[in-house]
Amino acid sequence: MTLDVDFAARIDPFRRDLLAHCYRMLGSVHDAEDLVQETMLRAWRAFARYDPARSSMRTWLYRIATNACLTALEQRSRRPLPSGLGGPDDEPDRPLVRGEEVPWLEPVPDAMVADPTDALVSLRLAFVAALQHLPARQRAVLILREVLSWPAADVATALGMTTAAVNSALQRARAHLDAAGLAEDEIVEPGDARTQVDRYVTAFRNADLAALEKLLTDDVTLEMPPFLTWFRGRDAYLRFTARGFTLRGTDWRMLPTAANGQPAVAAYTATGDGYALHSLQVFTVTAAGISHTTVFQDHAVFDKFGLAGRNPGDDVENGGGGSDLTPTLPPVGA
Repeated sequence: MTLDVDFAARIDPFRRDLLAHCYRMLGSVHDAEDLVQETMLRAWRAFARYDPARSSMRTWLYRIATNACLTALEQRSRRPLPSGLGGPDDEPDRPLVRGEEVPWLEPVPDAMVADPTDALVSLRLAFVAALQHLPARQRAVLILREVLSWPAADVATALGMTTAAVNSALQRARAHLDAAGLAEDEIVEPGDARTQVDRYVTAFRNADLAALEKLLTDDVTLEMPPFLTWFRGRDAYLRFTARGFTLRGTDWRMLPTAANGQPAVAAYTATGDGYALHSLQVFTVTAAGISHTTVFQDHAVFDKFGLAGRNPGDDVENGGGGSDLTPTLPPVGA
């Protein structure tokens, strides 16, 4: 069914906001895009009953999107990161344990969401990963109350709950996030974070483990979906990195990008005829240094970041390469 052109024009300005909202709920860019389309279809069917005196278009669409996500989550497993499934490995020289059967949390490109400057908390990977551990309705309450700042009474109306039930669900959700250690004041400003990551890239490209050590926090975490194996602590991180240099060499190229309001790089490793895409690496940077690196090796993720098929050559430096190497993102919903 095709949406009316006039109706589509009226709701199109909300698409990126809704994509970010559905992504927080689902932890998957692909699923979020599907749910935005479902939201638009539901809204079109119900538009004759929309009353602007009762709610704004934005609030109305968010209500529809939230309930569409809740319906979808009835048949979907939560999307964790490896650190949400078990303890860290203490031996970086062991073979990694694969986990392709797990529906992993995906990163979202900053360019696909409405305002990545808001993403320091509401879209960053640690926050979205923590949301995945909440029951679906509790997750919705937390997002509507804490991210969108809806009054409890409006959330109750949207979700068919009592105000008391909303407040109780919010209290439980907050307790879970507190236990997850999500401290907003530890996250540094985007520009400062990128500077730290640029230094990391320089050290990595020089295979300079001593320089890398100075950039990492004591309890830094390294995880690499789709592998179940993950590591915590500077020593384990550096030992695993050294192992990577041994296995794949020290000739790498890095293309800067951004995901979840966090600095990221696409990493390419040398091959016989150039450089092959290896991973997308997303960094959490605190005042104490780089505290978390999440390394994604998934072609569906590469596609969302416009990285599939890239093979940068020697002209790519830390700050980026020629314009032909800049990732080209697909339009929202593509």
